Amino acid sequence: MTKYLKLLRVEQWVKNLFVFLPLFFSGNITNTGLFIQSALAFVIFSLCASFIYILNDYSDIESDRRHPEKSKRPLASGAISKPTALIFLVLVFLGWVALLFISHSFLGINIWKFSSVIMLYVLMNVAYTYHLKHVAIIDVFIIATGFVLRVLAGGFITGIPISQWAILLTFVLALVLAFGKRRGELINAQISGRTRKALDGYNVQFADIALSISVTLAVISYLMFTVQPEVQERFGTRIFYTFIFVVFAFFRYLQQTLVHNKTESPTKIIYRDRYIQVTLAVWLITFLLLIYDKQFLN
Repeated sequence: MTKYLKLLRVEQWVKNLFVFLPLFFSGNITNTGLFIQSALAFVIFSLCASFIYILNDYSDIESDRRHPEKSKRPLASGAISKPTALIFLVLVFLGWVALLFISHSFLGINIWKFSSVIMLYVLMNVAYTYHLKHVAIIDVFIIATGFVLRVLAGGFITGIPISQWAILLTFVLALVLAFGKRRGELINAQISGRTRKALDGYNVQFADIALSISVTLAVISYLMFTVQPEVQERFGTRIFYTFIFVVFAFFRYLQQTLVHNKTESPTKIIYRDRYIQVTLAVWLITFLLLIYDKQFLN
């Protein structure tokens, strides 16, 4: 069972929690109907992501076998055969298509905009898998755009409008993770002597600069989000002080990336780094109190 979960890369599904952001920041997290719609978007997006992951692993079997970490993946290691992977690929595809059909036909959800986002995500990532992941800069921009599409999907399926600053913050946050991953891959290539075409347009110095710029943009975007009149009217001026948690989390991430070289896979930091976990938890609790304090007090 473990090898099949690894094939689907279930641990990467945490990225798809971004579909809940419109629901969370709008103060509607307790709305059961909207929550179910967001949860449905999460499942569909997760299946789409697994579809892309399987497709990527299938096309990269030989190169993954030469990588110290990726060689442990089920297809590259031989734990799962190619025919079995293809069967899973078809099943996952049928799964998210069926959920789209059920959502529209039986739940009455208007999913045309949502479906368009899903199709754009799939087509973009298929192009990424077979060519664009080898083109420097474009590769990280596709990754960042994928996170924006997750947020848009959450907004479209629930009908909740999304702040432009929230979209910008999502994009630059994803750039931080993407450039951090590229830097980790460069460090690994220096140690192992193995590289790949995607890294030809990068070096460690460029990755450091790009990462620093992205972090700066992310912090500025968050600050601008917190001082927007409509945001402060909804959450109160106290929301501004949550920047402390955001700045600390980014500095911790930079430390892990630039000092300890631990972030080739960005999602690992969420599962392993206790400081960032605690910071995110405190930020989340603080935001919940600010957003829902009226509900708690009444």
